[in-house]
Amino acid sequence: MQVTDFYVSAPGKAILHGEHAVVHGKVALAVSLNLRTHLRLKATTTGKVCINLPNIDTFLCWDLSELKQLIPYSFDKREEGKLLDAELVGRLRDFLGVTNGNLDTRNMATLSFLYIYISLFRSSELPSLTLTVWSELPTGAGLGSSAAYSVCLAAALLCASGAIPTPLKEWDQTARWCQEDLELINSWAFQGEIIIHGNPSGVDNAVGTWGGMLRFLAGKIIPLSRVPLLRILLTNTKVPRSTKFPSVMTPVLDSVDAISCTCEKVLSEMTSEPIRGEHYNTLEELIDINQHHLNVMGVGHPALDTLCRVTLTRGLHSKLTGAGGGGCGITLLRPETDSSVIQTTVQDLKDCGFDCWETSIGGPGVQQHSPLSVKEEVLEVLNHY
Repeated sequence: MQVTDFYVSAPGKAILHGEHAVVHGKVALAVSLNLRTHLRLKATTTGKVCINLPNIDTFLCWDLSELKQLIPYSFDKREEGKLLDAELVGRLRDFLGVTNGNLDTRNMATLSFLYIYISLFRSSELPSLTLTVWSELPTGAGLGSSAAYSVCLAAALLCASGAIPTPLKEWDQTARWCQEDLELINSWAFQGEIIIHGNPSGVDNAVGTWGGMLRFLAGKIIPLSRVPLLRILLTNTKVPRSTKFPSVMTPVLDSVDAISCTCEKVLSEMTSEPIRGEHYNTLEELIDINQHHLNVMGVGHPALDTLCRVTLTRGLHSKLTGAGGGGCGITLLRPETDSSVIQTTVQDLKDCGFDCWETSIGGPGVQQHSPLSVKEEVLEVLNHY
C-alpha cells in the first residue's frame, strides 16, 4: 500500500441562494461550509479491514479473505470510476444484508466504503487497513455530510492505491491535489454519493472536492475561482426537512435567479477590490429578499421564521439553506460584528431548542493534513481507534 498513515478532510456545503429555483433551470450558488469531515487511514498487519464511524456508532471489521470472495470475476478497469459496477454493488448488498427496507445511514456509509475500497484495489492485493472518520457536520440536515464522507474516502483510498500521489510535503501543514487528481477524487466521490442517494446532482461532492463556491445551472457545475471567506452562524432547527414544491409564479423564480447572479457579482468584487460596508449591505439585502421568496414558495417553516426574528433583533440577517420546511438556516456575520453579540445570539438560538455553530463559508475543499494541523479534539477521536 502506498501510504501507512494518512489524514484528510473535506468541507460540508450550504446553498447560499437558489434552492428550489434551481430545479426550474435557475442559477444556484453552493458554498463550502467550514464544518469538516475528517478521516484517518492507517495501514495494519492484522489481515483485516476495519471502519470506525463514531458519529453514527458504527464499528466494523472484516477478514480480507471474506472480502476477496466479493470481487466479481468479470473485472474490467472502469474508466475513472465513472460507471457504477452493478454486480459489485449487488454482491456487497447481499454480503451486508442491505435490502431496500433498511437503507439507513450506517448501511449506506458501509456500502459506499466497501465499494470504493474493493473497486480501487481489486486488480491487486486487498490491503489490511483501519479507517476512522469523524465529522463536525450533523447528518441528515442537508449540509453535505455524506458527500464530505465520500470525498474523504475517495481521496484516502486513491492515495493508498497509488492512483494519485499524496500532495503533502515534509514541511507542509496542509496540501491540496492538482486539478486532474481532484477530478478523479470527485468522480469516485460521486460513485459513493450514487450508492448513498441513488440520483444525486453532483453538487455536494463537487463542493467537498473543490471548496469555495460553485455555480449550478441546468446540470452544469462551475467552480468559481476566487471567493471571499465569509463568517456565518449556521443553525439547525432540528425540524425534519421537507422537499415539497407547490407551483409558483414565474416572476418569483426569475427574482431568485437575479439574486443568485447579483450575489455572485458582489462576491467576485470582494476578491478584486477592498471590501466595503456596501458589499455587506447588499449581501444582507439579498438574504432578506430571498428568504421572503422562499416563504412565498411555501418552503418556509415557523422555526425558520423564529431564526430570522431572533437574529434580526441583533441586527443580523438570516435565510434557510437547502430543502426548507425546517432544516437549517445561515446568518451572515459582518467583520465588525462584536463577539459578545455573536455569543448572545447563539445562546438565544439554543434557548429556542436549536443547534448553532459559528463557522465560515468559502473555505478550501478536500485537503491532506499533517497531524499537527488537525484540531486537537478531532485528532483525539481519530487516534483513539
